[in-house]
Amino acid sequence: MSLLFNDFASWEAHCTRTGEALYQPVLAYEIEQKGRTDEEIWTGVQRAYDVMREAVHTGLTEDMTSRSGMVNNGAKKIAASPVTVLSPEFKQLITRALGAKEVNSCMGRVVAAPTAGASGILPGVLVTLQDLHKLDDHKIHEGLLVAAGIALIIEQNASLAGAVGGCQAETGSAAAMGAGAIVYCLGGDVEQTFAAVAITIQCMLGLICDPVAGLVEVPCVVRNASAAAIAFSSAQIAIAGVNPVIPVDQCVMALGEVGQSMETRYKETALGGLANTPRGREIEQRVLVQDINILPDEENNY
Repeated sequence: MSLLFNDFASWEAHCTRTGEALYQPVLAYEIEQKGRTDEEIWTGVQRAYDVMREAVHTGLTEDMTSRSGMVNNGAKKIAASPVTVLSPEFKQLITRALGAKEVNSCMGRVVAAPTAGASGILPGVLVTLQDLHKLDDHKIHEGLLVAAGIALIIEQNASLAGAVGGCQAETGSAAAMGAGAIVYCLGGDVEQTFAAVAITIQCMLGLICDPVAGLVEVPCVVRNASAAAIAFSSAQIAIAGVNPVIPVDQCVMALGEVGQSMETRYKETALGGLANTPRGREIEQRVLVQDINILPDEENNY
């Protein structure tokens, strides 16, 4: 089994035919690919979720100031803000996703889910989902396997990389993974779970990757928070039975088509978008000079 499934339709057909839950064929795929027992796979999933929770905690309790200075304890500032725009639960979601991504920007330990640039989305989504609905760890682990299956199919038919498909491929895929996991964990059926993926892709389609100074900080950190919010809204829409109209596999096709047609300057090259603003270029020059100044003296390192 070199691939899980070619598309979401095949995954759904398999589960309909066998009666398996969505996570079960993903588990079988992992066992076959890794050559490990199911117990070893579950242990690995537990470890990944532990790291996600740890990143959420670290982002909200430790100093999160990046070397460039562009990331500066944003999650803690939001948590402590005296003016509250959002409900307490919504605010928690935003702070957790943003905080976990700040850990990545500050060279902390994260899970690339599916990439480091999108590493705050699933932690924020899953930790908040678990708190809100009092789910046990095992259900969240099943949701993580479902999310992994979603990523595998998107990667096969479009891309998960900002350098290939723009930010829609990176934070967009992570949000789709999160939305699908939410619906699955709350008892949604296969159709609703895949509808959440489709709706999320529709919401994220076309988002460019334009990191200031080439660093995965601005606008990446705040986009992780926004993508987590889109994951929750898409899940709510889907689990209510709203039809996404465009089938999920065709949404993935559109994701790939948009990514292919996107100009190179909008695909993680720091040549366009926010990276090409006057302020973005000022920051780039400052960061480059700083990097040059800390390089070791070659004469003393023979």
